[in-house]
Order: sequence, then structure tokens, then C-alpha cells
Amino acid sequence: MESKFKIAIVTGGASGLGLATTKKFIENNIKTIIVGRNEEKLQTAANTFGPLCSYKVCDLSKLAVIPALVDEITAEFGTPDILVNNAGINMKKPFTEVTDQDFQDILQTNLTSVFVMSREVIKKMIATGGGCVVNISSMASQYGIPYVIAYTATKSAIEGMTRAMATELTPQGIRVNCIAPGFIATDMSAKALNNDPERKGKVLSRTPMGKLGSPEDIAEAVFYLCSDASRYVTGVVLPVDGGNSIGF
Repeated sequence: MESKFKIAIVTGGASGLGLATTKKFIENNIKTIIVGRNEEKLQTAANTFGPLCSYKVCDLSKLAVIPALVDEITAEFGTPDILVNNAGINMKKPFTEVTDQDFQDILQTNLTSVFVMSREVIKKMIATGGGCVVNISSMASQYGIPYVIAYTATKSAIEGMTRAMATELTPQGIRVNCIAPGFIATDMSAKALNNDPERKGKVLSRTPMGKLGSPEDIAEAVFYLCSDASRYVTGVVLPVDGGNSIGF
């Protein structure tokens, strides 16, 4: 981690929290490879950020392609110092209407692909003596939110996995931490909250800061957890939520 020029992989790096994180990394001279499914979005982001940003088109739910993807990134750019597991999907459905397939699909993208991606990148990190992994969780893991049972299952598992990874991998020089974002103003959340004034009112009333967060708030926290400023921090789940998780 001492080298001046770090290399980061950010999944889901072309929009929302991933895009803000990529911007923060680039501003701090970190070569960032963004991974996602939408080539147009990835290309736009890479063009915006310039030569320090590259992209790979990959559907991470297709687990079998991940080892080759990580080999390709390593061959092209060097061993990653940082992995941010940000890609994820959500589905809002009443509990009894969630099919077996619905549940498995969310599990595959939000959880199993995070495990496989982490495993493959960490193999490379161990060989070069260290690195940082940041997983992205959710308020759904901090308390109960209706209609998102599969999403909640994955995000709760991500937090448990963060602690298990940290205890096993930190002795090998790899710190593993997690961020639980509160309600952040993104295109996705705006659609959900603006169409549901009651839900928006509930969110704001239980957030002591009384406002939504910005993607930059998450990016700052990710950057902290990947920097030497947090060199004695591992295995934590950090809510960045304006107090939402403790609000009444």
C-alpha cells in the first residue's frame, strides 16, 4: 500500500455511489477500473474522468466470467490495491409474492458475486502483500424495511461476511470494511421517494440531520477506509446516514 500510484476496482462504478467514489479516487490520483453492465454509461464515465479511469463491461451475476475478468485487469493494470464492491440490485415486492427465482437472482448479484469478486481479487492482493476491500451494505441491514426481503438478506450477509473476511485476511495485510449508506439522493432514490411522499416523510422524520445524504458523502467514507488514515481500522460497518440508523 506504500506505492504512490494505487489501483482500484469499483463495481457499479458508472452511476450513483460508485460514480461518486470513482470521481474521488481519480481526484486522488488512484487509477480506477470501473466494472458494470452498461457500456454506454461506463464509456461516458471514463471519458469524463480521463486517462486515470478505465472500464470493463461485465455482468457480475455470471460468476464464471469473474476470474478471467480479474486476471485481465491485473495483466493490464497491475495488482489492485483497492476493491469496492458497490454493484447491486433491488426489488420491491410483497413477501409472499417473491418467487424462488426472484430471491436467487438478488442473492446471485448482491452476495455471491461479491464473494467471488473478492476471492479472486484477494488472491492477487495476498501475492503482493496487501490491500483494502470496502463492501457496501444498506439501512436494510440495520433495521427492518418492508417489501425488500431478498435485498435485506444479502445486505445482512454482506456485513457478516465483512467481519469474517476481516478476521481472516487482516493478518495477511488486507483490511476489509463496510459502509451502510443511509438515504442518499441519487436518480434511483429520487424516483422511489418522490413518488411516495409518505415514505419520504418517514425517512426524513427519523433522520436527525433532517435531509438526504449525497453520493459524495459515501465517496468520502469509502476513500477514508481505503486510505492510510484508517490503517488501524478493519472489520467495521460504518453507517453514513445522517443518524438515520439511530433516529427515532
